[in-house]
Amino acid sequence: MAQHDSEAVDMVLVGAGIMSATLAVLLKELDPEIRLEIVELQEAGAVESSNPWNNAGTGHAGLCELNYTPEAADGSIDIKKAVTINTQFEVSKQFWAHLCGREGFGSAKTFINAVPHLSFVRGAKNVPYLHKRYEALRSHHAFADMVYTEDRATMADWMPLMMPGRAPDEPIAATRAMNGTDVNFGALTNQLLQYLALKPGVTVTYNHRVTDLERSGKGWRVKVKDSRSGGERDIQAGFVFLGAGGGALPLLQMSGIKEGKGFGGFPVSGQWLRCDNQEIVKQHQAKVYSLAAVGAPPMSVPHLDTRVVDGNKSLLFGPYAGFTTKFLKYGSPLDLPMSIRPSNLKPMLAVARDNMDLTRYLIREVRQSMQDRLDTLRGFYPEAKAEDWRLEVAGQRVQIIKKDPKKGGILQFGTELVAARDGSIAALLGASPGASVTVSIMLELIERCFPEKAQSQAWASKLAEIFPAREKLLATDAEVYREVTARSDERLGLSY
Repeated sequence: MAQHDSEAVDMVLVGAGIMSATLAVLLKELDPEIRLEIVELQEAGAVESSNPWNNAGTGHAGLCELNYTPEAADGSIDIKKAVTINTQFEVSKQFWAHLCGREGFGSAKTFINAVPHLSFVRGAKNVPYLHKRYEALRSHHAFADMVYTEDRATMADWMPLMMPGRAPDEPIAATRAMNGTDVNFGALTNQLLQYLALKPGVTVTYNHRVTDLERSGKGWRVKVKDSRSGGERDIQAGFVFLGAGGGALPLLQMSGIKEGKGFGGFPVSGQWLRCDNQEIVKQHQAKVYSLAAVGAPPMSVPHLDTRVVDGNKSLLFGPYAGFTTKFLKYGSPLDLPMSIRPSNLKPMLAVARDNMDLTRYLIREVRQSMQDRLDTLRGFYPEAKAEDWRLEVAGQRVQIIKKDPKKGGILQFGTELVAARDGSIAALLGASPGASVTVSIMLELIERCFPEKAQSQAWASKLAEIFPAREKLLATDAEVYREVTARSDERLGLSY
């Protein structure tokens, strides 16, 4: 899109990924008169974490991710996080379903496909855990259709690629949820950006870096630089959203708001094994998640996934963690050292002290050979052949480091919305399950940063139109859950 002449807008959104694209569309749905500009460092949208090869593409709904259902000391299974993420994903689906009826948005088939979600465990210790998890989950209406088995013939039907060559006396078990999905968040992001292009008062500016953020009256002066021409300009904005993935932390620090003090980042890179051999791919139509290794971060839960990207199917296995000091895949090695401040030094040192297991895990991962990675894959797919798989470098994730009154600092997985008290600027930090629950996070941002407008009759009625049921109602009312999810599935063309 052409750059507008005016240097004053209502809002500036930094980063053209799934977060900013979602927020921009939401805001324009609520108020078509809003003037906003999205500023992107790269030459296109969805280049970093939103790119389909830079993330797992799982429509995270708590159906298969074992780290969302921890086992307590007394042996009980806590399902609260799984329910929360499931209902948040259903809110995302409501938004996408709403847009599928809007002129210019396009088809849902380009970004979402039905793919069963399975959990798979090995070993005498893990089989009882999976059964307890199944019993706990199926008591909630969101997981009522989940099925459990220890029968090998059943598992051979569910995941035929994974059973041949497996030791007959190995204890194994699996659960399956047929209502899982694979999501191409890159395609979705670009579809949202194309939809925005039809709206008046919207500008998407590529190849531009934010070089300064400064308070200006009740809003902000955002200084941007064209990476091609070197030209600079200032944008006056009433509100700024920092949705630049791993790049959000340095921008938050640049803003100087007190709410951002003490936050640090721990970057973790990822790699996948990728298979495009269709003779192999057609034998595995599922996303199969297992348990993370001891000391591994939750984002490193191993899984063998069906991926659908631009209409083509592939298999991904991983992720294999790595370490780099970059905060973005196309970032700078100076990102981590340049993020260290007096306010976050203590939390970062405390995290380094208290997470030696993670450090050792990352060292092991970095030192792995291709043969080591294939050996891990064969725990899932015993007959895997090296010639069918190649290494794919995934996106960069920056885990949150924050102050803690007892420990000095903690490493937090997941996402966190950091906003100024006056609601004039907000940043999204962290990683998984970010993309899947983007809509819930952006609704939280709207409610926190624009409380009066969110409660106004105009915005409230529009939100009720887009979202027939929010997370709390979905979690507590089985009839509403079934009715709303069925409507979303129909509009999204999802047939399980």
